[in-house]
Amino acid sequence: MSDPNERDAKLVQYLNEAHGKEQELITALQVDIAITTKKPYKKRLQQHLRETKGHAKALERRIKKLGGGGSAVQTVLAKTKAAAKGPLHVIRGSGEQEKMLKNAKTQYFNEHEEISTYLALEAFATRVNDRETAKLARDIRREEERMAKFLEGQVKSLSAAVALEEVPAAQRRAAPKARKAAKPKGAKVSAAKPKRAKAKAAKKARKAKATRKAAKPSKAKSAKAKAAKSKSSKAKSRKAKSPKRKSAKKARAKK
Repeated sequence: MSDPNERDAKLVQYLNEAHGKEQELITALQVDIAITTKKPYKKRLQQHLRETKGHAKALERRIKKLGGGGSAVQTVLAKTKAAAKGPLHVIRGSGEQEKMLKNAKTQYFNEHEEISTYLALEAFATRVNDRETAKLARDIRREEERMAKFLEGQVKSLSAAVALEEVPAAQRRAAPKARKAAKPKGAKVSAAKPKRAKAKAAKKARKAKATRKAAKPSKAKSAKAKAAKSKSSKAKSRKAKSPKRKSAKKARAKK
């Protein structure tokens, strides 16, 4: 088989990196499964171990198809690295729940590392028009995301379990609320004074308004008074004119 070109060589590089991580996690998962006592958690780890082995085989096939010479050296290094970490997984933590919690946190971290690896591989393969590699990376990434979501729930529930196992009930209760600092008496009086002054001013304003309202005649009364005044002035005017008319009549009669 001819040597891969620049595009395929870079794809093989990224695929080998992903394959090495999968091999590392196969060993780590086997150790974690052996020390996990929580049944649903243990069952999901076993399922993910099968998925991880499937990922490694699919990556190997794709590497060979692109002209890669395999990743035997990287696989050995990954397995050696994971085997060295195995004993640490067994002894860490002061209790059973905390041991599982620390393992879950490490697994959660590893899943996100894998997610970023496959996200980068998918984006690169898409950019260089390798649809098969892009699809493989996308499919594996989705399985890693589902596992990460499961582990997120485990981190939360195991943290609560550690609290129950290692912290006395009295210390888990909510701390009593601190009493509010008592205000000095002078402060109460000074705060009350503005309120009383405000109420007094409002009362005075209402009283002044009522007085002005009572002093003003209503529109109807005012109109009526104007009409009466006008009528009176007209009557006076007629009375003033009537003697003049009579004297005029008498003067005409004499003539």
